[in-house]
Amino acid sequence: MFSLYRLREDKQKLQLEGAGRDEQKKRITDMGTFLREQPTTLTEYDEPLVRRLIEKVTVYENKFTVEFKSGVMVDVKE
Repeated sequence: MFSLYRLREDKQKLQLEGAGRDEQKKRITDMGTFLREQPTTLTEYDEPLVRRLIEKVTVYENKFTVEFKSGVMVDVKE
């Protein structure tokens, strides 16, 4: 039998997970809006754009992984 405390804890956990997903969706939407406002062709390195969009880049022997601030990760292979 479930206890009331256990159900409350589960409810709170689910609410926190939902809030995290909502925040990630908002970041992705914001990134999409920002990208649509940019010129369609990038011809040179844009430091403010990189700082706004990219959280980190991890370099491996045969690929690198770009982690965007939205939480999306992309592997780029040689």
